[in-house]
Amino acid sequence: MNATPTRTVTDTDAVQRMSQAFAHVFEDPDSAAEVFSADAFFDLNMPVWRIQLQSAAAFSAQIKEINAGVVRIAVLRTVPTADGFVTEHEEHQDVDGHDLSARRLWLCDVRNARIVTAIGYCSGEWDEELRARHAAEAPMIRS
Repeated sequence: MNATPTRTVTDTDAVQRMSQAFAHVFEDPDSAAEVFSADAFFDLNMPVWRIQLQSAAAFSAQIKEINAGVVRIAVLRTVPTADGFVTEHEEHQDVDGHDLSARRLWLCDVRNARIVTAIGYCSGEWDEELRARHAAEAPMIRS
């Protein structure tokens, strides 16, 4: 019986750099063309909605549309895969003096040093009141 050969993962350092560059797109949407292939496909899954976009320009425009304040992204971890990487990040956005946060998990396929597919799952935006309620009703065991 012939075993299916195992594909090798992308270079770990390159994946970490690409993950950071991807996170930076949320802070600076104009950098999307440097990170994604021109015809990249995006499948964005939110708590009560789902949208799909085609092209780095469309993703950049979507980020510009939803950003309402200064955005800061913290990459929590990135794991290489055979085709790219999975990354988890947390976003904080200052909107009219209020901190809105969201946690996201992204599955990214990479070809020729560009992201060609990004499938994202988002917690939705949490304001200070929701984070306080959550801390009281469902304290986290791990951060």
